[in-house]
Amino acid sequence: MTSHPRLRPALTALALTLTLAATGCGTEVASDARATGSASAAPVPDRAELEARALAVQTVAEHVWVTEVPGYTLARQSVGVIGDDGFGSVYTTPDGGQLHLRVERRAHAGADCTKDPAPAGDEGPLVTCERDGGQWYRATESGHAYAREKGGLVVTVSGAREEVDRATLRSAARAAHRADDHELDQVLPPAGEAPGQRPAGEVPGGRPAGEAPGEQPVERGDLPPVGDGAPNNDVGASG
Repeated sequence: MTSHPRLRPALTALALTLTLAATGCGTEVASDARATGSASAAPVPDRAELEARALAVQTVAEHVWVTEVPGYTLARQSVGVIGDDGFGSVYTTPDGGQLHLRVERRAHAGADCTKDPAPAGDEGPLVTCERDGGQWYRATESGHAYAREKGGLVVTVSGAREEVDRATLRSAARAAHRADDHELDQVLPPAGEAPGQRPAGEVPGGRPAGEAPGEQPVERGDLPPVGDGAPNNDVGASG
């Protein structure tokens, strides 16, 4: 069909308007995406400070690993050293479930069941020890763990069988990775904060965060406020 000559200028203007509108919308979306990206990139301390914070926990930044699993949150009070310079942490759920993440430097392979039959992080005899993808799955009657070797380290994610199922444990193990600088800043204690000497894996509850065993005196309810501090053993006149 041939368009009327008088309509051609109007159609041309309409096409140009639609083209400009589409171009403008595309530019706005890209601008918003850039703004979102820049807003989410929070500044982090320089690498030297992060390494110093790792040393304060008696480990090294390269041994700090993290994981992600729905429903679990890192208990920062649990962060600590494993062995000489390893790393350990605990992820918890609101109802008390726990996942233990351990990173250890071992002279000999520790993730392979054929080389090291001892179930890392679990007690009791093994009931299962098998290959599962790139990792080894080991289980006792009470606990289970996924372990793998990576660059001279053995990375283990474990939990109680009554608290965490195998699928969740596998997901957490697969998601485990060496922390980047942003994650190091979130995981490691702030600069100047003295970490506690609590063994890694002990979750908060028994002792305030940062308080080492023996640092604070034990409160005794039977000590008198005066005198030599001996317990009050007074009894009645009847003896």
